[in-house]
Amino acid sequence: MFICQSAPNFLYFVVTYLTGLTIFVNKYRCVAVTRDAIYVLESGKLSGGASPQRLAGTMPRQTRLGPVSGRWGQVSILGERHWVHKRFHAQIAAADRETGLAQ
Repeated sequence: MFICQSAPNFLYFVVTYLTGLTIFVNKYRCVAVTRDAIYVLESGKLSGGASPQRLAGTMPRQTRLGPVSGRWGQVSILGERHWVHKRFHAQIAAADRETGLAQ
């Protein structure tokens, strides 16, 4: 399981993050990876993504999430660009490894 934030590009993400506008503009998502599927959950903005509220969508379990690198790694989830903090990069690598998709 990991938390991510939506943003169309990295500069947009950084500007909204540094100005505090991220809470008003970006979507927060909690992603749960199971044996059968990847579940993307919408989360409350005030929780920073830690309080899932409803299912936003599912993705096939064979979907490759990584590789990710840097402080904020980029992933594509439900056709949108999302940014994942480095503290969750190990979970993404493990999810890819479990399906044989790791690089």
